[in-house]
Amino acid sequence: MNRFFADKTVLLGITGSIAVFKACELVSRMRELGARVHCALTRSGAEMIQPATLEALSGNPVITEMFGTRTGHTISHIAMTRQADLIMVAPATANILAKAAQGIGDDWLSTALLAARSPVLFAPAMNTFMYTHAATQANIALLKERGVFFVGPAPGRLACGEEGPGRMAEVPELLEAAAQALHPQKDLASLRVLITSGPNFEPIDAARYIGNRSSGKMGYALALEALCRGAAVCVVSGPATQPPPVAAEIVSVQTAREMYNAVLERLPGCDILIGAAAVADYRIALPDPGKIKRSDEPMALHLVPNPDILAEAAAKKKAGQRFVGFAAETENAVEKAREKLQRKQLDMIVANLIGGERCAIGSDCGDAWILTAGGVSEAYPQVEKATLAKYIFDHLVSG
Repeated sequence: MNRFFADKTVLLGITGSIAVFKACELVSRMRELGARVHCALTRSGAEMIQPATLEALSGNPVITEMFGTRTGHTISHIAMTRQADLIMVAPATANILAKAAQGIGDDWLSTALLAARSPVLFAPAMNTFMYTHAATQANIALLKERGVFFVGPAPGRLACGEEGPGRMAEVPELLEAAAQALHPQKDLASLRVLITSGPNFEPIDAARYIGNRSSGKMGYALALEALCRGAAVCVVSGPATQPPPVAAEIVSVQTAREMYNAVLERLPGCDILIGAAAVADYRIALPDPGKIKRSDEPMALHLVPNPDILAEAAAKKKAGQRFVGFAAETENAVEKAREKLQRKQLDMIVANLIGGERCAIGSDCGDAWILTAGGVSEAYPQVEKATLAKYIFDHLVSG
């Protein structure tokens, strides 16, 4: 996710909600990802959190007052909005939403929103009845019509003790939404992308399974990249340690046959299929419904092949669809990937090296090669998976 935030300037507005505690983690994470973060506290926000906390986390002075923040002839709210690549308000109360919708500028943050020239993202946080009130919903609808981004709120138990929508989105979802708002390139708009991700677990008995070390990080990176570029994304995911982005449609599976069925069911409706999952090639012929007891005798497992998801999908390919595969190899990765590209009639394949110190499985980066049916072959040594995802879609768009 670093590539979305590196060298970006984010103006984070913080209003008076109990959800301000999440803003602290949000500031810290955005800085870790390479962003410059400037915080603006409303008067009620300053009642909930001390400016010194945000100054320590952001490394920048915190804006709290409309006046007293001028430097020379520079008007701070104008200057800051010109610097910002994104204006994000988290938490966003019903009050700040109403001001933004109605064009009221009576404090630093509301005037900055009026002067905004960069994308604006709100993360609402409030009581359920305040959120569902007709006035709040009308304000949100008006802001959305103007192109303002929203993330959340989520349903759940609120600080007031009531249940319902109003909880501010969690930090991972906030970061995903910010990444999408920061990404101006929407060259996948109107396209539907289907991605497989993570490992398969093939049961041996009620307690044990055959699996692999796939983390799902590549599938996550691909899904986030596609979302940021405007696509509708569905991820068919095995039990990965890295879950797919929240904004994607997520279909959770365990076995290769479950993944196979989920992919073929959704295949006719997709424009791009990317097989990034580490699909189990074999399964136990007859898993034991109970638990196999330990003994001192050797035990043999009878394995049978699983269906080849990409090959069978390629056989059903329609005009205009594009299919991308992955090849994880310990040696001769490019040669083996090229053979797989041709045998499965894919449009593109990504070769990865696994094994040894440069193993791509479970890591954030690895050695990769992109090969296309049109003859393109490009090497990317120790490339971050988020960056590799960008290159994959760049090739798909340009090809």
